[in-house]
Amino acid sequence: MRKNYVLLFITLSLSFFGFSQNGNIQGKIIDENGLSVPFGSVLIEALNTGTVSDFDGSFLIVNVPVGSHTVKVTYLGYADTEKEVTVQEGVTAEMIIVLSPTTEELDDILITGYNSGQAKALNTQKNKQNITNVVSTDQIGKFPDANIGDAVKRIPGITMQVDQGEARNVIVRGLAPQLNSVTLNGSRIPSAEGDNRNVQMDLIPSDMIQLIEVNKAVTPDMDADALGGSVNLVTRTSPNGFRVAATAGSGISFITDKRILNGSFLVGDRTKDNKFGWMLSASVNDSDFGSDNVEAEWVNEAENNSGDDIEVTPFVEESDIRTYLVQRIRRSFSANLDYNFNANNSIYLKTMYNWRDDRENRFRLRYRSIEPIFTGDTEATITGYQGEIRRQTKGGIDNNRNKNTRLEDQRMQNYSLGGDHLFGKLEFDWLASYASASEERLNERYVEYELEETAGGDPIPFNVDFANEKFPLITPANASDVALSNFSLKEITEENQFTEEKDFNFFANFKLPVDFFNTGNGFVKFGGRLKIKEKERNNNFFEFEPTNSDFDDLSTLPLVDQTDPDFLAGSKYAAGMFVDPAFLGRLDLNNAALFDLSDVPSEYVRANYDIKEDVYAGYVMANQKLSDKFDVLVGVRVERTKTEATGNQIEDEENVLGTITKDKNYVHILPGVHLKYNINKNTVLRFAWTNTLARPNYEDIVPSVDVIADDEEIFLGNPELSATTSMNFDLMAEHYFSNVGIISGGVFQKNLKDFIYTFVTETTDNTFGAGTTGFDVEQPLNGDDASIFGVEVSFQRQLDFLPGFAKNFSLMANYTHLTSSADGVRGSGGDIREDVDLPGTAPNMFNGSLAYGGKKLNLRLSANFSDSYIDEIEGSAFEDRYYDEQFLLDFNASYAVNDKIRVYFDLNNITDQPLRYFQGVKNRTMQVEYYGRRITFGVKYDLFKTK
Repeated sequence: MRKNYVLLFITLSLSFFGFSQNGNIQGKIIDENGLSVPFGSVLIEALNTGTVSDFDGSFLIVNVPVGSHTVKVTYLGYADTEKEVTVQEGVTAEMIIVLSPTTEELDDILITGYNSGQAKALNTQKNKQNITNVVSTDQIGKFPDANIGDAVKRIPGITMQVDQGEARNVIVRGLAPQLNSVTLNGSRIPSAEGDNRNVQMDLIPSDMIQLIEVNKAVTPDMDADALGGSVNLVTRTSPNGFRVAATAGSGISFITDKRILNGSFLVGDRTKDNKFGWMLSASVNDSDFGSDNVEAEWVNEAENNSGDDIEVTPFVEESDIRTYLVQRIRRSFSANLDYNFNANNSIYLKTMYNWRDDRENRFRLRYRSIEPIFTGDTEATITGYQGEIRRQTKGGIDNNRNKNTRLEDQRMQNYSLGGDHLFGKLEFDWLASYASASEERLNERYVEYELEETAGGDPIPFNVDFANEKFPLITPANASDVALSNFSLKEITEENQFTEEKDFNFFANFKLPVDFFNTGNGFVKFGGRLKIKEKERNNNFFEFEPTNSDFDDLSTLPLVDQTDPDFLAGSKYAAGMFVDPAFLGRLDLNNAALFDLSDVPSEYVRANYDIKEDVYAGYVMANQKLSDKFDVLVGVRVERTKTEATGNQIEDEENVLGTITKDKNYVHILPGVHLKYNINKNTVLRFAWTNTLARPNYEDIVPSVDVIADDEEIFLGNPELSATTSMNFDLMAEHYFSNVGIISGGVFQKNLKDFIYTFVTETTDNTFGAGTTGFDVEQPLNGDDASIFGVEVSFQRQLDFLPGFAKNFSLMANYTHLTSSADGVRGSGGDIREDVDLPGTAPNMFNGSLAYGGKKLNLRLSANFSDSYIDEIEGSAFEDRYYDEQFLLDFNASYAVNDKIRVYFDLNNITDQPLRYFQGVKNRTMQVEYYGRRITFGVKYDLFKTK
């Protein structure tokens, strides 16, 4: 029996490692400029076998019979190219295939060093097995997008949420940022967010990335935690020859009239024997800008003179006027190396370090605790409004790092070592990586003054204007009531926040050629992945009480006036005077002779946690060409997740009774099918059935317990939460124009289970201690089912059928329509809400651009629109929070001085589009924030020399 096993092992080994009359072909596709050509179609027609080149243009065809063969490469925008190669037994033959533009006309219009990105992106999309959208580095350079978030928003089905005017959080096909994955070279980027899994897309400069790949239907060899989709960022690889490139630019932000500086540098080369390649790159962007902000919180109930809660015409209970002054410095560094030992073995090292300093001062005028003034009791009439006023300055300590501002220091780093190997017919690739992301906010300071009553002891009377609910206005009725000398110190505080996530990642993949039905080439691929994650959040908060009377009178302190006649929300919003941040920064708060320090645990103990999360995954999949037109990919992925979460057990918000640690293990089996049918050479029909998941937010699984007896409230985490899962169906048709363009259309359906909401219920016993019956309990729980249905259409084409110079124009447009429904959402009143829209689902999204591309001059006007959508589901439709529609218009131009130097000009946010949220109905503003326009200009230099 043992002899039989040995015989079987030898037979399998021989078949795996290919001891037969066969060899292999390894090659690389480059264009006429020596640049790599990704995802080109490579075919040996006589054998009905082939493959698709990788991101760097390399390809591998295994198990090729000995002899002479013709290898054919087809690529949109380039002429079909054939080249002979001789295969010897047990040897991997090497070859380089150089592509040329289809015609001279296309050479003038499309396929230039500046315009070839469109061809590369469309070929990538065309030749991939799964449903994917791709943007190349050349395309990114055509738009005025400083960071990856702004570049991604131009892809069909993508919506971005902004922070200070920059695209930060990505929504894919209507699913919130934490439900999608963002990866770097295939490995998930850790999150520096403390309460969710969001990856801040504005952290990474766009000029550090070679390719953006949005996988809307994942294959079994990809991570499954991509409910909406997976955004993969591919870093630059070493060039095929010596390359040096640089950008230097400046600009201005009109809201602050302050400068913008940006620069990037790239240098790389490859040795003459093509064995060793290297690439170093760096990018810096330094921008001084800001925003003008107005916020309001609406209510429709009030307490009348009899003490009864009655329904009234909606009014603003709290209103803010805010001014933000921001300096954002974004730095990125990358070093990538690769070494080819021989045709069958290579290794690579990829590194990236991103570091962003975000310095901010905020000045906030708040009208709060606003209540109607009634006449009468039961049939009450509102005759006015009254409340309180507060003035707050946000800043930081006075040192070389904070510079009297709140400094948010965020860093993300990734180091990956991997290899590609070929043993006979067996392809083997592996990668080991370490990544971390952190956010640190040290010595963040606030000083706040309050005015609660008039000299007579009454609340402050207000004049209100709610006639235009888009711009509600509240002002003091009497100037004498709100003199600065009437304000008293409420608090001086300082907080420190630190969040860090560390990831260790390892995967290995094996691939073998197969032909199950003798109908064409195929493969079997299998492998596994290990992810080990550690996450912590460690915050603290202190309050400082002055020991003397120096802070009693606001008017005696150093002040700055933030009233701005050009305030973008309207000059009627007058903010007034605030404590100078420089004065706040210089305060010696740790001097016991000047201040009494108090720890305030209620501000941080519930938020602090430690989490460990391990994921063990394995998969197997097979791809088979059933005919020269029809490909099938089937497979299954299994992921096991193990979590250990530690949180605090708290009494009355501040008394920590101890810590609680909870474990959870769960397994998901996730099958998938991808069908691809080539109706003809340039028309593709695709279908996909996939299953994906989204693990709960970190904050939600922390086993914290906070019982607040005075408020009769209990706040709970939930370590028993199940991951949200989705069964996805996609159908997509694509037609590619030979002159580099596309028209496509498709539909998709996502059926979600165990969607997570925050529920508010009421206790029925004393489980949480004596006397806790009837307390309100707020806890994240799994809800019922939810679904999303969507339609996507896209068009992209050179208008070369037009006469004269008009043929140099090109048009790009894409549109997405979404509908969604969620059930089992429990509001704050305990009522179950059915058929509500899923948060993040914008019904309509549109991207478009009209461009002129000549030999030297390039012009582009680009537009981005996303419809309003529900952002947070609250207790009732009146309280629901919506993200308002956005219409952004950008313009950029460039001129080629010669084949190496190009000057550029960008104008962002031509429409002066604000960020806006509304409450319940469209006209009722919750927040509106303006950023103004920005212009940047500069020069780009690019030199490339082939070997």
